[in-house]
Amino acid sequence: MRIAVLSDVHSNLVALEAVLAHAGAVDAVWHTGDIVGYGPDPDGVVARLAAAGAIGVRGNHDAAAVGGREIESFNREARQAMEWTRANIAPETKAWLADLPQRRTLDDFTLVHGSPLDPTWEYVTDERSARENIAALETPHGLHGHTHVPVAWFGRADDPKARVHGEVATDGERRTFDGRRAFLNPGSVGQPRYGGPEATYIVFDEAARTVEFRLVPYDVDTTQEKIYDAGLPPYLAERLAVGQ
Repeated sequence: MRIAVLSDVHSNLVALEAVLAHAGAVDAVWHTGDIVGYGPDPDGVVARLAAAGAIGVRGNHDAAAVGGREIESFNREARQAMEWTRANIAPETKAWLADLPQRRTLDDFTLVHGSPLDPTWEYVTDERSARENIAALETPHGLHGHTHVPVAWFGRADDPKARVHGEVATDGERRTFDGRRAFLNPGSVGQPRYGGPEATYIVFDEAARTVEFRLVPYDVDTTQEKIYDAGLPPYLAERLAVGQ
């Protein structure tokens, strides 16, 4: 079974279409939230994921889009984009987002947006927070998003409190589980922040027990024009070109 894992699509339909085309024939599509926010195509993104049978969890932007108080913690541009999203999403889009849980268990994986300790808000960016969250997992492995940076964290299966090792992943890099506990972040489809403009995602091969990180070029200019045309903050378009 081969599973494409996506995160932080952020209403970027052009990037999502490129990623799904790149993934090709997979057995399932999982996501770790923040499907909407920032970008210009919330309805199109949700419709495309629904058509692909994608299953996953709710991010802070998804919660805000359906009326949550998460919007109160957003910076100026994020809040402006979320207010636009709230005003423009279709009822069926809102219903799909509202139905997403904060946490989901699929096979050997726990899916969250932020972390097992704080499913909505925690940014797992260092060895300490990764170690604490691997220890908190009730399944052998975890999947998360939120940071927009593709990273693989691995810890010892026999000692969840032992030191863990993590690295920012590169295109085509394949990691083998080798009996270790894994905590994986696929990065971001719609607003990458690893220093490059390509959309990122991962493919998990259940039989081989490997995970492959993938970077996918897409038509950034088209998404930028859509952002400008929608009247969203220009900064949200400009940052796509540099991956920050």
